[in-house]
This record gives sequence, C-alpha cells and structure tokens, in this order.
Amino acid sequence: MVKDYLADSRAPRYSVLFALPLLLLYEAAAYFSNGSAYAGVRNGADVLLKGAFIYLGGRNGLLVFDLLLFGIGAWLVIRDRKRHRGPMQGRVFGLMFLESVVYAALFGVVVGRLTALVLGAPRLLQIGGGRLDLTTQLVTSLGAGIYEELLFRVIITGGLLFLARAVLKLEGAGGKVLAVALSALIFSGFHYIGSLGDQFTMQSFVFRAIAGVAFSALYVTRGIGVTAWTHALYDVMLTLLQS
Repeated sequence: MVKDYLADSRAPRYSVLFALPLLLLYEAAAYFSNGSAYAGVRNGADVLLKGAFIYLGGRNGLLVFDLLLFGIGAWLVIRDRKRHRGPMQGRVFGLMFLESVVYAALFGVVVGRLTALVLGAPRLLQIGGGRLDLTTQLVTSLGAGIYEELLFRVIITGGLLFLARAVLKLEGAGGKVLAVALSALIFSGFHYIGSLGDQFTMQSFVFRAIAGVAFSALYVTRGIGVTAWTHALYDVMLTLLQS
C-alpha cells in the first residue's frame, strides 16, 4: 500500500493536479493584493518567468505563458491518465498534503542542522521581503512554492542535467550531482538579487544552498506536487514565526 502511494503520488495525474490549487491560490491572492495579473509585488521567480514572455511577446506574452504552463500540465496529466485508467483516489491527495505539512515542519530543523555542521549554529533564516507587510509576505511565500520550484527544479535542474548528459557526457550519479549542486547555488544566489532581495550573509547563503539540494532531492523522489507544497508551507510557517 505504501509502495503504491509513493508511486501514485509522484505520477503527473496526482502530482501536477496537486500543485494546481497552489498555483491558483497564489495567482488569486497576488491579483487581489496587487490589483493586477502581473504588476505589483510578486515572487521573484514569478516575475522572472513571466517577464521573459512579456519581453518577447508584448501584451500577448502573459497569455502565451499561461497557455504554455497549463497546456503542458494538462498534457502530462492526460498522458498519465491514458496509462492508468483506474479511478482517481481522493485519499492520495489528502496524504500528499499531510506529507507536505510534515516535511515543511521538519525542513528548517534538518537544513539548519546541516548548515550548523558547515558554519556553526545558524540564525533563523530571514525570508526576503521582511520590509513588506505580512499579507504580501504570505502571498510571495505561496509563490515561492510553485514558481521557484518550477524555475529552479523543473527548468534549471532539469536543464543542467540534460546539458551534463548531452554535452559533458556525464551519465548516472555524476551528472545528477553536478546539476543539483549548480542549481542549488543559483537558487541561493537568486534570493539576494533586486531591491527586495536579502542582505547577503554566508550563513543564509549556505542555508539556502543546502535547501536547494534538499528541494531538488525531494523533487526527484516525490515529484513537483509534494515539493511545491512543502516549499510554500515552509515559507508560510517561517513568515508567521517571524511576524
């Protein structure tokens, strides 16, 4: 039963659909907070991804981004459903949410202890946007779960893994380690960019780099759904603790 749950919850028919409410929740909260489908204070990965499409496509760029995002997600779910025609089980989604809550609660402790092994006891990591009001910080925390995982795990880690195999001819563990390590460093450095970025400290940089490795490992083993919700819930918990 456990083996079936672990396999099912990683499959797109569950994993992608499980991430969808988080995406819709963030987009709705960001819209009502900013009064715009794009402008205002949003998660940085969200701005980066959508900004690239708007730069290339003008007013239609955002529509192209939305169609591409939902189109790929729908294709993955439909393809998976054709392979597994049995009924969907609601309990799987419930267990996935419970799993994400547990991971989010443990995440800071585990990554913090690993950071302590490298640099000494770390302080509580400060999320970028501490100068923002609580509502905006909560909105950007939700966005971190869906858009940072999409950018840093799905696109960057996946892209680096492809390059490691195709260009460097690194197969197996070597290519995976390189892709995960580089994407974790990029993920950590991303949090210090822009006017709302954090002030750089070595402790926070190492913490986030280790977090990037942990999220990548979670993405590889548990899929986008559990990883996105774990990231979002962790950031929300941390925001509330620091408020």
